[in-house]
Amino acid sequence: MLDLAYEVISQAKELPISFHELWEAVCIKAELTKEEMRAQISRFYTNISLDGRFVALTDNFWDLRSHHTFDKVHIDMNDVYSEVEETEEIDEEEIEYLKIEKDDDKDELEEEVEEVEDEEKVKIEDLY
Repeated sequence: MLDLAYEVISQAKELPISFHELWEAVCIKAELTKEEMRAQISRFYTNISLDGRFVALTDNFWDLRSHHTFDKVHIDMNDVYSEVEETEEIDEEEIEYLKIEKDDDKDELEEEVEEVEDEEKVKIEDLY
């Protein structure tokens, strides 16, 4: 089916082509039934995403990679990973903040417990 997709995009008059249009054209060429279309759409999407001949553009439009320069379709993985690392650092900072906040809450709770215990002692002493 990927070869059919390649053929459809190669012969398309207007490029890029939406995934929906591409899928319909491939299904017509492959003579798939409605049931087969539903059963195979997810596998087709996965396969076209992994096939190096195709490139996904904005808004789920597709084209052949050979129609685009490397700079336009290349994703620098260093940019992707640097964002992940920044997120992890923020998470670690948040954890530290929460630990400090938790310790403060614990201290306040311990003080309140001590006050209640002191009040109870006074009440007990007053009874005797």
